[in-house]
Order: sequence, then structure tokens, then C-alpha cells
Amino acid sequence: MNADHDLLPALQRYWGYQSFRPLQERVVRSLQSGRDVCVVMPTGGGKSLCYQLPAALSTKTAVVISPLIALMQDQVAQLSQMGISAALLNSSIGASEQSSIERDAAAGKFRLLYLSPERLARPDTIVWLRTLPLSFFVIDEAHCISEWGHEFRPEYRHLSRLRKLLPECPIAAFTASATQRVRHDIIAQLQLRDSHNYIASFHRPNLRYLVQRSDPRTQPEMLLRALQKHSIGNVIVYSPTIARVGETVEFLKENGIDALPYHGKMENKTRRRNQERWMSGEVRVLVGTLAFGLGINKEDVRAVIHLALPKSLEQFYQEAGRAGRDGQPADCILLWQKRDAGLLAHFIGQVEDGEEKERAWQRYNEIRRFVEASSCRHRQICAHFGEKTKWESCHACDVCGCDLAWLSAAPKSEPAKAHSIPAHAPPKHQRSRKAARPLHATIPAANVNPELREFLREWRRTIAKRQSVPAYVVMHDSALDDLCRKLPRSLAEIRQVFGFGERRTEMYGPQILEALREFRKEPRAAHQSSD
Repeated sequence: MNADHDLLPALQRYWGYQSFRPLQERVVRSLQSGRDVCVVMPTGGGKSLCYQLPAALSTKTAVVISPLIALMQDQVAQLSQMGISAALLNSSIGASEQSSIERDAAAGKFRLLYLSPERLARPDTIVWLRTLPLSFFVIDEAHCISEWGHEFRPEYRHLSRLRKLLPECPIAAFTASATQRVRHDIIAQLQLRDSHNYIASFHRPNLRYLVQRSDPRTQPEMLLRALQKHSIGNVIVYSPTIARVGETVEFLKENGIDALPYHGKMENKTRRRNQERWMSGEVRVLVGTLAFGLGINKEDVRAVIHLALPKSLEQFYQEAGRAGRDGQPADCILLWQKRDAGLLAHFIGQVEDGEEKERAWQRYNEIRRFVEASSCRHRQICAHFGEKTKWESCHACDVCGCDLAWLSAAPKSEPAKAHSIPAHAPPKHQRSRKAARPLHATIPAANVNPELREFLREWRRTIAKRQSVPAYVVMHDSALDDLCRKLPRSLAEIRQVFGFGERRTEMYGPQILEALREFRKEPRAAHQSSD
């Protein structure tokens, strides 16, 4: 790889971006120079670009280890739409297609190849990888390799063999949430050599952390109040059990709020359809468990609401961080109950392994301190991850004086069945996180015609369904808003729209110009009413 390669033209060509986010260019240049890297960058910070850009500029293949099939599928689809050759190998692909992908990979046809950690654990996979022209390995969700991490996955331990089996290939570890101890463990487990380490700030100033203790009687009212407060924009509601997901969805519908469920025991097709309906804006609120969230690439989530105490502060930070990825204000609301702590303690008591039990108690004590302490929530989170802050008050949490009257007050109209979310003791492995979003009540972006925005959102939904890809693969909301502002009249002007690289302009530019012409000609309802 050429370390002197000018990166901005490639950034504009493929992604349609005019500049990098903080740390991105430095990570890219480290990978181009063949260094190991460890990157901790909060949700929404642009981690994937850090390895996709150097891979796109290489003549070799970067292998990306990712834990979720759906995430791999979406990333490969997005890369394809940008003109970057990529593929994935997993159990969802037939034998003949797998053989074809393996042959193409050996011939160096892909810039990025996505594999699961289970796939990499197979001896035949390592033998095959040795035949590929490799540029570097990427370990996504790298905190999963550490037993001190909040989502330890035993299959990730196999990744420690990479250094020994393929010693010449650089390794890049990426995660959104890792304490100092976990970061050191990641570096040790992967045997990173004199790695370049990039740790972004854990402070998310656009987020408001609002922690409120509730009980079975008050929590339903608080949930309704929170959703009334956030009646515009997308919301994720994390529920502690699969049973509570369904009950919460029904409760919200009984109170006039449309919501979709999402959990690990749903049929894959239904789960993916619900996610896409939420992602594309057909439904505003999504209620889910831990099965929902990893890799969710939605920029305009205005609130994340937890209905139970998370099992760790890292889990809360990662899930809450799915709000406000567009940099606009968003609320992270934790409605915990005393019985949540008792339930967590009960499950920890059933853990037999002594060291695992010790780590679980540590996480338990950290999240208890977080919700019960009377100090700034933002400072607590930064300190947890080893970041020192110079300010005393964030002015963006319940401790530092945010107005919570709207949350503690009763809903404007007394809910018909505010008592109707039953409590069930969740099985050990079922904790939750999820959310939802509206079709006709989206956040009004600055200087954007709301009718044009909805018109183009509907156009995007149609195109996405035709191609069987998520709507955001066709175009992110930030690109759609910039399109509404700039109102291009030529392909050259579309290239100046945020997020429109060469390939996306070629694929959609003529259709977008036609859609804009149709919108200009079509009489608007607002105009008709003024006659």
C-alpha cells in the first residue's frame, strides 16, 4: 500500500465526503503503512471507513471478522453500491456460491472479505487464507475477545491464533466501548506488535443522560410520557425479556403508539423485516432485547429508553450511544427498578466459575454506582473508560439540572392501561434493547422542505425494496437531507451532495433528477389549499 497516497480524492470518490472525522485519517495512514492498530471509537464515529478506505486503495484483500451475519450483509451491500468489491462467507450461502467466492478471493478479486469468528476457527479456513493476497485483518467488536469485556464471546478467543498462523499480516482491532483494562487485554490477546492505539473521547455532549428510578406502577406512565416528549423522530426501547417486548408493544398500541418488536427468537425474516420497517421510517418505535443493536446504522435516533438496569455500564453506554449519531440532541433514558438489581444479583449468584463471578460482581457494582450516585453522568462514564474531564457539570444529565418534570408528571391523557406491562423474571440470557420510529413524524432538518423529504424517503423505500436492501444502503438520511437542501439539476451537482460518490451518482443520479422534476411538476396539497 502506498502511504503517500492522497486520501481525500478517494474519500470523495467512494463515500462522497469532503473531509474526515476525528482520528479517521490517522488510522487509515497507520493501516496503509502496515502497522497493527487498536481503535476505540464511540458508536457513530465512523469506524468502518477507517479500514474500508485503506482496503479500497490496496491491491490486496482485507479480511474482516464480524460477529453478525446481518451486519456483514449490509456492509457488503453498501460497499458494492460504492464500487468497492467485497464479499462474505457464512452459513447462509450455498456450497456452490461459497466455492465461487473462495476462487475469486484467491484470485485477488475482493478488496474486503467478511468472515465470522466461527468460520475462522476452522483449520481449513486458515489453510485457504494462506493462498490469498492479504493486506490486513480487521477484528470488529474486538471487546468480545476479553473476558473483562461486557460481551465476552468464547469463539473470539480463537482469534488469538492469527498472529502465530499468519505472522506477516497486520491486525486492526476496532471497538466502540472498552475500558482501559479491556483495551490492554485486546492488545495482549491479539498479540499486536507495537500497535498504533487511537482512543476517541467517550464524551457525547449532544446526549442527555436521564436516569430515573421507577416501579411497576410508575414505569408504564413514564414510558408513555417519554414517547410523548419524543413524538418526532425514531426511538429505541430496550426491554429486559422477550416476554416484556411483546407486552410493551401491545401496551403502546393500546395507548395509540405504533411499535414493532425485535428479539432473538423471532423468525429471521420477520426480525429483519421489522428492522427494515423501522430503519426506513414506516414505524417510529422499535422495542427489542439485546438481539437488537449491533451494527445498526441509523443516524437520527432521538431517544433510547431502557426499561431495566443494564448488566454493565459498558452495555448502557453502547446501547444509549445509538441515539444522536447525527450529532443532534438526543435523550438516553434509563427507567430502572430496585428489583432489576435483585434480579442481576440473583443470576450472578448462579455463576459457578469464580473468576467469571468476580467480573460479574464488578460490573454489577459499577452500574449500581452509576444510577445511584449524585455526580455528573457524563463524568462518571468518561472516568469509567479512563478519560479525565476538566469540567464539573455537563448541563446534560439529570444530576446536572436537566428538567425532568415532563418525565415524572402523569401523561397528558391518562393511559387506558398504564398498569398493563406485567413483570416476568427474565431467563439468564435475555436482557434487552430496542426502539422505534415514525413515518410521518420525522425530525425536520434545517432548511429542508418536509414534503420533498417525505417524497424522497418514499422514493428511497421503493428503490430499496426493489433491490432487497435496507433503505440506508441506498442513501443515508444525512445524504437525503443534503439532497433536499441543494436540489441538484445535473449529475455534476449531485456529486456535490454529501454521501454521493461516483458509483452512487451513476446508479441513482438520473432517477433522482427525474424524481425531483416530478416533485416540481406535481401540485402540492399545501398549494391547492390556498386556492
